[in-house]
Amino acid sequence: MDSSSSALLYSHLKAADPFFLMAGPNVIESEDHIMRMAAHIKAVASKVGLPLVFKSSFDKANRTSSKSFRGPGLNEGLKILEKVKLAYDLPIITDVHEASQCEAVGKVADIIQIPAFLCRQTDLLVAAAKTGKIINVKKGQFCAPSVMENSVEKIRLAGNSNVMVCERGTMFGYNDLIVDPRNLEWMREANCPVVADVTHSLQQPAGKKLDGGGVASGGLRELIPCIARTAVAVGVDGIFMEVHDDPLNAPVDGPTQWPLRHLEELLRELVAIARVSKGKQPFNIDLTPYRD
Repeated sequence: MDSSSSALLYSHLKAADPFFLMAGPNVIESEDHIMRMAAHIKAVASKVGLPLVFKSSFDKANRTSSKSFRGPGLNEGLKILEKVKLAYDLPIITDVHEASQCEAVGKVADIIQIPAFLCRQTDLLVAAAKTGKIINVKKGQFCAPSVMENSVEKIRLAGNSNVMVCERGTMFGYNDLIVDPRNLEWMREANCPVVADVTHSLQQPAGKKLDGGGVASGGLRELIPCIARTAVAVGVDGIFMEVHDDPLNAPVDGPTQWPLRHLEELLRELVAIARVSKGKQPFNIDLTPYRD
């Protein structure tokens, strides 16, 4: 996908009514699994009428424990994602962790995602921007929403205007994340599409100990519908969610992956809420004295 194709996809996603969907399993577990998940998720998105960008990671470099599963790695992972892209005619989003990965990832992915922990890393943002692909920057768990304007500016100054920002919760204390709906409004100040990550937002970092030693992230899967309903009522442009056909046995972030069997049910409700809400329109508040 060249820069003109990126601009075309960007315009298509911005115009999505009522929102676009980024979805897939957290990490590539195997080629067979990723192909099956892509087929199922595309079928659901088509039935519900939502533009889909398929998501999965080739490497989870920011794992809680060194014993955690990371994925197949850059070369093998990109080969698998390219097969998904060609087989199902789907745009792909995947994340990068180092500037050196951006060129190779940009040859396959249509959207390059900047992980929340790295949202202020200038060299990474610039390297991603120079691929010409759409850049989705996740807001750091440690950041105020205003910080995203700075991250977006770095990408635009590098010559890429195809950028979006993503809310994934804020850490105010130990081992928990809070989703503040005000952030979804304030992040619009960056003047680009706003995405709500409704699954990572419910992580509980290092929330459980592993039998073999080490720790892993926990999560509050049962609250995914709550956060998703809130986001679409506020009027986000996109919903990001990780989906799995067997969440209890997922090697990464199982507690915050939404069950595939319930994907259509939840998406239909979210579409209905979004169509009723006027969340994308600023409320015209009249402060002149009220008179009968």
